[in-house]
Amino acid sequence: MKDPRDIIKRPIITEHSADQMADKKYTFEVSTVANKIEIKNAVEQIFDVKVVKVNTSNVKGKFKRMGRHSGYRPDRKKAIVQLSEDSKELDFFESIE
Repeated sequence: MKDPRDIIKRPIITEHSADQMADKKYTFEVSTVANKIEIKNAVEQIFDVKVVKVNTSNVKGKFKRMGRHSGYRPDRKKAIVQLSEDSKELDFFESIE
């Protein structure tokens, strides 16, 4: 079995994802080879919560140019995880002052 911290890379905190936190939906950047079941198990192990639903989407890397050099940013996968009503809330802003 994979380590849960290899599956969940980091939380994605944007305006839209912050609005979804009120509905207990949290957005994470995950490994591109992880499936929904692995993501669900990883979130439950790391944060000790109950996951109800997982939605995933693949995000293609943008084309970028730096002078005459051009290339693409890496592709990534994001997952929106919905927690059950009786689960505790995840607080990503604890360390930010």
